[in-house]
Amino acid sequence: MRITFVLPYAGLSGGIRVAAIYAERLKQRGHDVFVVSTIDKPNRRQRLAQILRGEGWLKPVRRGASHFDAIDVPHLVVKLGCNVTEADVPDADVVIATWWETAEWISGWSSAKGAKAYFIQHHEVFDYLPIERVKATYTLPFYKIVISRWLADLMQTEYGDADTSLIFNSVDTQQFYAPPRGKQAVPTIGLVYNQVPWKGFKVSSEAIALVAQRIPNLRILSFGETEPSLELPLPANTTYIRLPNQHDLKDIYASCDVWLCGSLSEGFGLPVVEAMACRCPIVSTEVGGLIDLIKPGVNGYLEPVGDAQKLAEGIEKVLTLSESQWLKMSEAAYQTVVRYSWDDATDLFEAALRKAIEESQKEDSTRQDPDPPVGVSMSVL
Repeated sequence: MRITFVLPYAGLSGGIRVAAIYAERLKQRGHDVFVVSTIDKPNRRQRLAQILRGEGWLKPVRRGASHFDAIDVPHLVVKLGCNVTEADVPDADVVIATWWETAEWISGWSSAKGAKAYFIQHHEVFDYLPIERVKATYTLPFYKIVISRWLADLMQTEYGDADTSLIFNSVDTQQFYAPPRGKQAVPTIGLVYNQVPWKGFKVSSEAIALVAQRIPNLRILSFGETEPSLELPLPANTTYIRLPNQHDLKDIYASCDVWLCGSLSEGFGLPVVEAMACRCPIVSTEVGGLIDLIKPGVNGYLEPVGDAQKLAEGIEKVLTLSESQWLKMSEAAYQTVVRYSWDDATDLFEAALRKAIEESQKEDSTRQDPDPPVGVSMSVL
């Protein structure tokens, strides 16, 4: 197949990591894969800093690191402020939107650019986005690929599309792994630092503060892409690593007794499965694909969204397990994620793309050969 991925800014987010994994693996299977993305749009603070430095309002912000940097897949980055257009991509069998704006971009493209698929990794109806435009993209006649039962159910119940491919994310166990281990000498909680409100760092910090009242020697490990802000500070006793080397992430996960996800909303939750591959029990809110993965009392605990007290109780349950109980939960977390590989996921993704092509061909055939009017024979027509 000739396959085109259309991306927004191709940075270091989990969703971009997943797209890069599929692009690389599909190319390794002999498919002709092409990726196109945009330069990140600078925010108001970056623009103001540029003006104060005398660099002008329109100077592009330097492109940062990307999950596509280390893989051998053709990748075009279009100019700042430009949408991806038909002229930017080759003819293909299937073209894949990966974000609501990319779905808008490809909606008017000709059939020469491929059957249209929509790889949906979250329900992107956030108050900082044009919600009605976002919702409209989920009604476009694209073949949809989703990563959690929550998203599959949402596409059916809210947007009337029951014909989607559900493909869970996996984890690279060559990159994310850890040998069996016992509990840390100092009780340690790990979590991702992210200032996006729906990532729930605020409620996670509140939960950690509650745990610290009962376990005073608590240690926190965190990593993220940005410097912590005064508006959203790190909890006390936090060791923070900004933009860690990707190969060092396993050591961060393996240094924790529990991995915390306090998201208010989540399509899947990739850092959680990475932590599980490194034998770390999980405490998470009931969001996205984590509802499918976490078995309360077995490999971690699920708690209500936005409830810091319940998250704290879940964390404390894990941290106060006996050594043998914790080892059992650690092993269960590991076993949950290693039984399903990226090869398995790529098999399903490949099949979904073929189905997208087949569905598109059926639609084209229907448009070209409409049913004759009732009572009129084909010979007359």
